[in-house]
Amino acid sequence: MSAKELRRAEVLARVKRKELRLREGAELMGVSYRQAKRLRARYRAGGARGLRHGNVGRRNRAQPAGHWERVLGLVRGHYGGEAGQRFGPTLAAEHLASEHGVEVKVETLRRRMLAAGLWGRTRRRKGYRQRRERRAHFGELVQMDGSFHRWLEQRGPEGCLLDLVDDATGTAAGRFEAEETTWAAADGLRRWVERHGIPRALYTDHKTVYVRPPTSAEELRGEAALTQFGRMCARLGVEIIAAGSPQAKGRIERGHGTHQDRLVKKMRLQGVRDYAAANGYLEKEYWAEHNRRYAVAARQAADYHRPVPKGMDLDEVFSLETGRVVSQDGVVRHRNRLLQLAPGQRVRPRQTVTVQEQRSGKLRVMAGKRELRWSEIAALPERSAPNPVRRPQPPRRANPSPWRRSMHNWAVAAQARRERRERAAVEMAGHAKGGNPTAVSALRTALGNPG
Repeated sequence: MSAKELRRAEVLARVKRKELRLREGAELMGVSYRQAKRLRARYRAGGARGLRHGNVGRRNRAQPAGHWERVLGLVRGHYGGEAGQRFGPTLAAEHLASEHGVEVKVETLRRRMLAAGLWGRTRRRKGYRQRRERRAHFGELVQMDGSFHRWLEQRGPEGCLLDLVDDATGTAAGRFEAEETTWAAADGLRRWVERHGIPRALYTDHKTVYVRPPTSAEELRGEAALTQFGRMCARLGVEIIAAGSPQAKGRIERGHGTHQDRLVKKMRLQGVRDYAAANGYLEKEYWAEHNRRYAVAARQAADYHRPVPKGMDLDEVFSLETGRVVSQDGVVRHRNRLLQLAPGQRVRPRQTVTVQEQRSGKLRVMAGKRELRWSEIAALPERSAPNPVRRPQPPRRANPSPWRRSMHNWAVAAQARRERRERAAVEMAGHAKGGNPTAVSALRTALGNPG
């Protein structure tokens, strides 16, 4: 069963125990009331397994591989162009059918052209923005954002208040961090989960801590682009909604203004001089007083927070996961550390494993769902220098070519001439020294120098 079907089974179980009404369960599952009645009937008949999709294991009527690449190539080559020249999806579908014999649905082609950048919709911006109404249930939507400010005024450096606010009630919680990082967001969400439960959705901005654009490889594979924090939320079943502007998440933005006014002055009165003491003041006094003053009751009494499922380890959920490749000697490198895998674990070289780094610094090496045993080593063992390999010399030819024989004979003859001249020069010098002009003249004639 998928995570979505498991969450539906959990909601229907709460409906069966009469903790929720069926209409509230329908909102929590994101379906209509009539569909919720159908799901309840299936749950009653077959339990959680009755909620499995009927097409599980069946092959659908998908187009063959490369079909849409060919269609988009035809659109790009024949019906593309500038903004005022390109064909719309309806006209392009008509010409694909008449000119190329390719039948496609207009709406499917529209979505594909939008995703490929071959079509765009221009909308006029409205001059007035209506304030969004609060959500009806506690835990239905939680806003998360960081506020950078000189919270300690001149007593300390600038810090970031990572704030979480429930959209329905205004209940707030948060903590001071140095930066709005992945670990800061994960710690804030974990504290909320441990205190209230798992919310249905998070409302954030477009910072790369929360969301990121997909890579080209992910777009080709059709995979969702997840950050480390996004992967944690996906494990919990929490949807991340990225706001298009600061005004869209105005509730938490206005809360930042309230904290920058009231909290700064309260900490000045308390004599808080560092962020460790500031976090203690937040937990002991400030959030309780703030929620008593500003939090309101939700329009509906049902709590949309889900309890942490049994068997779920939050230390494992709130961890950083990084893919690493096993070397030939069974070593995994992670952040300048060498993790030697124990033998006999069915891990082959060049296999990709996952390194989980928990908040406490504990590391786990996973191959799929199997945890691998490992030990850290200080350095790799030095490899002995390989023996020099002597290249075999080609065998000498028994009968060299005539050209090679002539060159060899010429070199031998030249060497013999040089040796004769050297010996004659030595003898001539000896005769000249002894006063024998007849012998000197004979040697000069032999050397080719009669003068």
